[in-house]
Amino acid sequence: MKGIWGEFKAFALGGNMLDLALGFIIGTAFAGLVDSLAGDVIMQFVAAVFGQPDFSTLTFTLNGSEIRYGAFLTVVINFLLLAAVLFGLVKLLKRAGLGNFKAQGSRECPHCKEFVAIDATKCKYCTADIDPVVADEDESPQIATEKRVAE
Repeated sequence: MKGIWGEFKAFALGGNMLDLALGFIIGTAFAGLVDSLAGDVIMQFVAAVFGQPDFSTLTFTLNGSEIRYGAFLTVVINFLLLAAVLFGLVKLLKRAGLGNFKAQGSRECPHCKEFVAIDATKCKYCTADIDPVVADEDESPQIATEKRVAE
């Protein structure tokens, strides 16, 4: 029984579990902040232009059924606004040098065929020097890898 308790403590209080919990809590708070910015600030500008903060009252009737396309339109606009706000915040944080925006992904070492980080300069398996893949500012690491493989 003590062995199981020790294993559970190691699991529940381990670094990965605490990191995950803290990331979830901070992510939830950040989501609330972004949601408030989009809903309480940006959507109010939409209300100033269109006369209402959402379009949920827009409906039409088809064979006696009410089709509420305005509610769908409001959700789509909220999604696009949240995505735009998040994109702007990430660009701002990246420009300010805050946050960890390292290249993500892996690629195959040309010498030993093991997978290494996409921006690695030396293979951690065979220790061969390899050219790092540098993505353009607007490219994802996957696109840069595909371009590199094609060359």
